[in-house]
Amino acid sequence: MTNILISGSSIAGLTLAYWLRRHGFHPTVVERAPGLRPGGQAIDVRGAALTVAERMGIADEIRQVRTTWRGMSMLDGDGNEIMRDTEGTYSGGRFDSGDVELLKEDLTRIVHDRLGDDVEFLFGDSITAIGSAGEVTFENAAPRRFDLVIGADGLHSNVRRLTFGEESRFIHHLGMHLCIFTADNMLGLEDWQIWLRDGEAGLGLFPVRGNTQLKVNLGFGGEPFEYDYRDIEQQKRVVAERCGGLRWEAPKLLEAMWKATDFYFDAMAQIRMDRWSKGRVALVGDAGYCASPLSGQGTSLAMVGAYVLAEELGRSMDGAFDRYEERMREFVELNQALALENPGGPASDESVEKAKDAITL
Repeated sequence: MTNILISGSSIAGLTLAYWLRRHGFHPTVVERAPGLRPGGQAIDVRGAALTVAERMGIADEIRQVRTTWRGMSMLDGDGNEIMRDTEGTYSGGRFDSGDVELLKEDLTRIVHDRLGDDVEFLFGDSITAIGSAGEVTFENAAPRRFDLVIGADGLHSNVRRLTFGEESRFIHHLGMHLCIFTADNMLGLEDWQIWLRDGEAGLGLFPVRGNTQLKVNLGFGGEPFEYDYRDIEQQKRVVAERCGGLRWEAPKLLEAMWKATDFYFDAMAQIRMDRWSKGRVALVGDAGYCASPLSGQGTSLAMVGAYVLAEELGRSMDGAFDRYEERMREFVELNQALALENPGGPASDESVEKAKDAITL
């Protein structure tokens, strides 16, 4: 049986593991975290990605846990409402559309549950080297040989760095930084989003888990800067400094940030590469073609990319990576373009509709 190592247990890696098993391969997933990562944004499953979800048998399940927001308000720096939207036009998709929006951690759990006991997981570990013949060494586990290695390990992909070179060659910053974490619903929001921007900084709030919790976004604009993307306390200090001038309820939210256990921070950026494969190694999802959360299509790219890669490997391993890249390239480019079309706002409905179905499955 063909043994394939997947680095990363987020949406791309788990979806790929599912489809590789369906095509008769033996996948192993290595993940630096001690378990599935909690937290994260509300994400959209749209167009071709909904087709993948249907074929996985999870479409009904994700619809059952979809978000139920009725609308959103935009506030000025003092907390005064300056705009109200109950159609979803500002957020880049109608609230009553056929798209499915749900929490990332819910989709991760749903896909993981579909894997059963057929997929081996190496939690709390990471790849340190990949040999040309498939030899892989790990930080903790004993060295092993795999027929293929797939990087599904996100914007700061370790597999990409080991195989293709330093991140700086491929990353394109979009001039924003964003954090997200979970807090108690101290504001009593009920199925309603709040967004505020004041100068280069801003915040976004939406209630989850039956309106008992808030997902808090704090962000700021500016040029990229050096920071340790594994040092959570350092990142919290950066956010506290750059967002410390926000008014309204921001001081309470910043106080809650220090207690958050699922804090995540990163630059809004894209990964652009001429090739997503080299030798026995290929990249999928954000590792190869991150579109950034500004596109609204990162999850769909991950699910569709994983499906297409597994399908091409299932047809024939000979030339599979080339066929995967050929099928995905236009889909990736159109979806990455959504984040660039209207900086600070949603892409047009026409662009979104064209991008989300720009591939044949």
